[in-house]
Amino acid sequence: MTTFAFSQEKVEKQTTQAEQFSATAGTLIEKQFVDIGKVKGVTVQVMKFKDLNNGTSKSALRFEYEYKSSYTSDTKIATLDLDEIDGLIKSINNLKTTVFSSTRDVYTEVTFTSRTGFKAGAYYDVDKAKWVTFVKLEKFDSNSQVFLTTEDFATLLTLVEQAKAKM
Repeated sequence: MTTFAFSQEKVEKQTTQAEQFSATAGTLIEKQFVDIGKVKGVTVQVMKFKDLNNGTSKSALRFEYEYKSSYTSDTKIATLDLDEIDGLIKSINNLKTTVFSSTRDVYTEVTFTSRTGFKAGAYYDVDKAKWVTFVKLEKFDSNSQVFLTTEDFATLLTLVEQAKAKM
C-alpha cells in the first residue's frame, strides 16, 4: 500500500504596526476612516486608531479596491504604516521623473513593495515600447492588481501626499 502525504505551507498575512496596535487585547480602540480620494476604482483613505484607555494613537494609509467578475466580487485591501509612506512617495516620483522617460530592450519591472506586500510600479512592454503602471494590493492575489495610466499614477501620488498630511 502506498500512502501520499501533501503539505501546504500556510501563508501568514503580514500586518502593519497600526493594525497590530488596533488589535491589542484589553483596550478600547476607536477607528476612524478618512476618505482622501479615488483613482481607477482604488479608494485611498487614512485609518486612525486611538486607544481610548491611555490616549495613544497610530495612523496608516489604506487602499481599497472592489474586484468584480461575472461570478463574484471581493474587496481587496492594503495598508501601509506611516514610516513606509515617504518611500512610496519617493518611488512614485522616481518612476515619474526617471523611469517613464526611459526605454528598455527586454521586459523590465520596477516596483515599490511594502512590508505587507502592497506593490506600486511599472513594467516595460517591449512590443508596445511603453511603461505600464499598476498597483497590487494583496501579495498573492492577481485579482488585486489594478492597471493605471501614467496620469492615474500622478493622481495616486497626489492622493498619497494628501493622506500623509492628514496623518
